[in-house]
Amino acid sequence: MQDAYTPRPEHHFTFGLWTVGNPGRDPFGEPVRAPIPPARIVHKLAELGAYGVNLHDNDLVPSDAAASERDRIVRDFTAALQATGLQVPMATTNLFSDPAFRDGAFTSNDARVRAYALQKTLAAIDLGVELGASMYVFWGGREGVETNAAKDARSALGWYRDAINFLCDYVRAQRYDMRFALEAKPNEPRGDIFLPTTGHMLAFIYTLDHPEMVGLNPEVAHEQMAGLDCSHAVAQALDAGKLFHIDLNGQKLGRFDQDLRFGSDDPKGAFFLVKLLEDARWPGMRHFDSHAYRTEDEDGVWDFASGSMRTYLILKERAERFNADPEIQQLLAELRTRGGGGGGDKPAERIVFSAERARALQAETFDLPAIRRQGYAYERLDQLTMELLLGVR
Repeated sequence: MQDAYTPRPEHHFTFGLWTVGNPGRDPFGEPVRAPIPPARIVHKLAELGAYGVNLHDNDLVPSDAAASERDRIVRDFTAALQATGLQVPMATTNLFSDPAFRDGAFTSNDARVRAYALQKTLAAIDLGVELGASMYVFWGGREGVETNAAKDARSALGWYRDAINFLCDYVRAQRYDMRFALEAKPNEPRGDIFLPTTGHMLAFIYTLDHPEMVGLNPEVAHEQMAGLDCSHAVAQALDAGKLFHIDLNGQKLGRFDQDLRFGSDDPKGAFFLVKLLEDARWPGMRHFDSHAYRTEDEDGVWDFASGSMRTYLILKERAERFNADPEIQQLLAELRTRGGGGGGDKPAERIVFSAERARALQAETFDLPAIRRQGYAYERLDQLTMELLLGVR
């Protein structure tokens, strides 16, 4: 049944082959679902209204595939894309599953492993470009330590920097239309992962040779695993012009990396993230890096995919209601007036230094007793937000 929350390609929703293709394996149990062929995933996602499908290199082509087998797989996958109109906006490399990467990929103590990681990534970039991807994500799942005795973090970051610089230069030399997005995570599968938050990654980007090519791929669950508010990380990325991609999912604080369906665990947090993206008119892909519960069969997988997109659209509609709600907007207008914005949508005046401004500030008298008595009505604002989300406004 079609309704206001039915996904369409123009909503730019994407999934990974590894997300809807997750067989339900976990550290304590074997797979519960049969593998879904990539071409079937393409056709089903297109049927559900998605825009695209993303992939690690080995999600599509087994690492031991001969050249002829690789070409056949890619040819069949491309045919499915052409038949459905589904796009491949993003690609990435699996640098964490192979036992060779037990000590990391770009940050392994073994120079042979670092070289192999580059070789594997070069081939995966070529594959991504062949399929039409213009974004390439790097998640350093094994780039870390269990003991600091094992590795000098300064050397490891230098190796990481060298790898990204090398790959940027490769893309430039090949004249590929591709940018890179770095994805942070604090831990798991390593005890501690280098560059554990979006803020760490942002600082790292400005040490690269081509920082203009490299941005961020914040993930909801990864920021929440660090006890942080993902919308703040995304806001910082937007402010810096570095939000190149985003991974949407859910996560309960203090748990393993759960990759829950977006919005299923924290609707209010998901609401403010959706509102941030929509208010900013961010043009990028809304990628769901999550998977169905292990309890589900294949029908449940497609329920999960459909539900992910519907939840986003429901929250998008709630954000529009928030922006149009007279009582909420009156409270926000009063705050803007207090902030020097003059009410309405007029932004607050920015403080810019001048000698005259500094002297005026030094001479200004503040009514501190009045300031100290003043409340902000945030309880009321939050309650109105909750009522809106719960459908009673």
